[in-house]
Amino acid sequence: MNSTETKIRAMFVVEVLGRPQEYLIETLEDIINKIKEEQGVKVRESKINPPVLLKDQTDFYTSFAEIEVETDNLMYLTILMFKYMPAYLEIISPQNISLTNNEFNDVLNELTRRLHGYEEVARILQNEKKILEAKLMENVEIKQDVPKKKEVKKKKK
Repeated sequence: MNSTETKIRAMFVVEVLGRPQEYLIETLEDIINKIKEEQGVKVRESKINPPVLLKDQTDFYTSFAEIEVETDNLMYLTILMFKYMPAYLEIISPQNISLTNNEFNDVLNELTRRLHGYEEVARILQNEKKILEAKLMENVEIKQDVPKKKEVKKKKK
């Protein structure tokens, strides 16, 4: 049975960090609602776990949602994975998934396309970092070269 004939059920765990804790619940609710709107995807169940204070923090929290989805095929599952970056993903069913060459090519091409996008962002950030470092060094050098104002002593009358 190939993936175009069988729906794929999977469990996602999506984790968020931040503050205030109410914001984490809102963010997870928004993520679940966005997943519900995805083409070829049905959210079967979802559970948002209460925020927990991070160790050694006074006001920084973590929370996660368990989201069971059903996708029309492996491509939709792959897109969900890259779009929402779950901390954990488990395929529940079917037990075996077979793909045609074209289906597997589609999945690999989507993977490659996303990786190239991430690489491009990383390159841009590296270049911007170099530019900022150069400007910072330039400003530090200028500041060091500026002679300090001499204090003018008042003459005693």
